Amino acid sequence: MQTKITLAVLTYLICCCNTKGQQAATGSLFVLNKADNTMAIADPATLKVVATVPTGEGPHEMTVSADGKLAFVANYGGQTHGHSLSVIDIAARKEIRRVELGPLLRPHGIEAKNGKVYFISELTRTVGRYDFAADTIDWLTGTGQDGGHMLVLTPDGKRMYTANRVSHTVTSIDIGTPASPGAIIQVATGSKPEGIDVSPDGREVWVGNTGDGTIDIIDVASNTIKQSFAVGKVPIRVKFTPDGKRVLVSDNSAGELIVIDAAARKVIKRVKAEGAPVGILIVPDGKKAFVARSGAGIVSVFDLGTLTFAGDIKTGNAPDGMAWVK
Repeated sequence: MQTKITLAVLTYLICCCNTKGQQAATGSLFVLNKADNTMAIADPATLKVVATVPTGEGPHEMTVSADGKLAFVANYGGQTHGHSLSVIDIAARKEIRRVELGPLLRPHGIEAKNGKVYFISELTRTVGRYDFAADTIDWLTGTGQDGGHMLVLTPDGKRMYTANRVSHTVTSIDIGTPASPGAIIQVATGSKPEGIDVSPDGREVWVGNTGDGTIDIIDVASNTIKQSFAVGKVPIRVKFTPDGKRVLVSDNSAGELIVIDAAARKVIKRVKAEGAPVGILIVPDGKKAFVARSGAGIVSVFDLGTLTFAGDIKTGNAPDGMAWVK
């Protein structure tokens, strides 16, 4: 017995398939343009910027709340030292609060966790925590290290790691409670550590050393380096895929995006990405990544299936930090 598919049925099936594909790809990309003092909102389907939102001077890094309603931007500054965080209402597409940090100059690395926002103050050798609901800095501790630039929190939110470019160390901080900062451990690394990420299982922290082109792997349980290997020239950002199987590294000097097998600790592929690649963002489904090519004024789409670039978004001048909201 043969079944005839009418035009109406065929059209219905095609529409359903397209709708499913669109649902899988839904989301918005947020990009900070350091030289424009803006946050660009881009549609990843059309590769177009749909809106821009003014921020403070020199926005470098950003994070978003768990519910996707708020973006928090670290205003690093330009010729003058930055000293604020911009709080942006994502739906309204506008800054709703400018958090004055006072002497906590050059805020940079920033991450939202458990309803709080953690950030580095690069020039004061400290990390702080901002409580949006109370509109206050409710926790602050020193690292004792110079040049703290990027930070990452373990998945359980109990421990923080900061990459300290000047001291050539990574600081491990047991967050504890606001009244008791907890243990602080210094881990000596290669030269000028900057890029940093924690594995999805929370067991390893990978650090890109921009001064000697190496990767250090820190064992979270012992806070010791268990392996190091050469990867390139200036591995400025390091990012795990959601499944933990691969690590992407942007090499600012070589103009490359490097793909690493996380378990084997081996480079799978090097892809040319001229224009000073910096920030890396991987979407939650692990199918694609976005790479900010700061010198070219574009963010490139990287297909994690084919390991090739699949398009560019012109976001503004000197794009860097990014975030994704479904």
